[in-house]
Amino acid sequence: MASPDTMAGESEIVSTRKDQHLDVVAKKDVAFGGLALGFDRFTLEYDALPEIDLDEVDLGTTLLGKKLAAPLVIGAMTGGSPRAGRVNERLARVAAKVGVGLALGSQRAMIVDPSLASTFDVKVHAPDIPLVFGNVGAVQLNYGVDVEAVREAIARVSADALNVHLNPLQEAVQPEGDTRFGSLAPKIDQLARAIGVPVVVKECGAGLSRRTLRKLAPLAIAGVEVAGVGGTSWSKVESHRAPEGSAQQTIGMRLGGHGVPTVDATVLARDAMRERVVIASGGVRTGMDVAIALALGADAVALAAPLLIAAEESEAKAEAFLRTLVQELRVILFTCGLRNLVELSRATVIAASDDPLVTAREAHVAGRIQRGW
Repeated sequence: MASPDTMAGESEIVSTRKDQHLDVVAKKDVAFGGLALGFDRFTLEYDALPEIDLDEVDLGTTLLGKKLAAPLVIGAMTGGSPRAGRVNERLARVAAKVGVGLALGSQRAMIVDPSLASTFDVKVHAPDIPLVFGNVGAVQLNYGVDVEAVREAIARVSADALNVHLNPLQEAVQPEGDTRFGSLAPKIDQLARAIGVPVVVKECGAGLSRRTLRKLAPLAIAGVEVAGVGGTSWSKVESHRAPEGSAQQTIGMRLGGHGVPTVDATVLARDAMRERVVIASGGVRTGMDVAIALALGADAVALAAPLLIAAEESEAKAEAFLRTLVQELRVILFTCGLRNLVELSRATVIAASDDPLVTAREAHVAGRIQRGW
């Protein structure tokens, strides 16, 4: 057990890092800027004669046993400092009002310093929130965080499920990163079997490949969140935090697009997870992004950065963003003649007819994607 002085020092480092992350995501260009074969290359088959009324469209769904008004989760972002706590409080109230899920940022800070638990305890501010994900880094299982510590952390915030995040690229670039990723699969499996709530394994912006999913499939997890390339690059985020002129700064920028694009990761995850949960995330910005992800096999979609930026400004701004997204999704289903998410999961996805780069993805979904109209 670390000494109180050591724990206090680590707590201060983690809290400072949380605030630095908020600043970098809000103020720096940390989005992947290359060709990510993303959502903008696809649309859904439009139906000018939908034969349904707009108010017939039902976006309701059940995720991990919890009923949501729409298939959305406010993605894992923050916690661990007073500023982060204020953001979580606002986002929690928005999630409760709209009827969607909320994922907390890494709870390592409160495991190190229990006094920071209040910055994660969102149900105090939004008791009606339908689904809350706790969060722990898988690599922390190699740094002394055990099942009991995680159990206490999720119980303290009354989490309904647990995200276990994988972020080797971020940790390798992070100035104070933890990089002992050896022999983690059996520890994740043990945690999932013992923790008492559903466990979802997620990446942090670099996606889940077929190779990774093959390792995850045998584990006792409830599903995955793909968090693919296309949104916030945590490699770039850490590059902005690294010392000026350092190797980490350079590497973080160079590898800002390393990984699996969100759309590909979603299709691969659906195949690997079979009936288990797949949450798509990574670069989701519009209702059409959400609809494409759901049509390609996701059970729900998570997004973080746009809501973080909005919530830092005001709770009202975050709520307006989310309600607009939900209404946009409703209009999309209506104009495709789809009454609900089950019908959306069977809908035809249209790929750009002149884009040779979609060929490989077409092979993944066996007729679900057609080229052109």
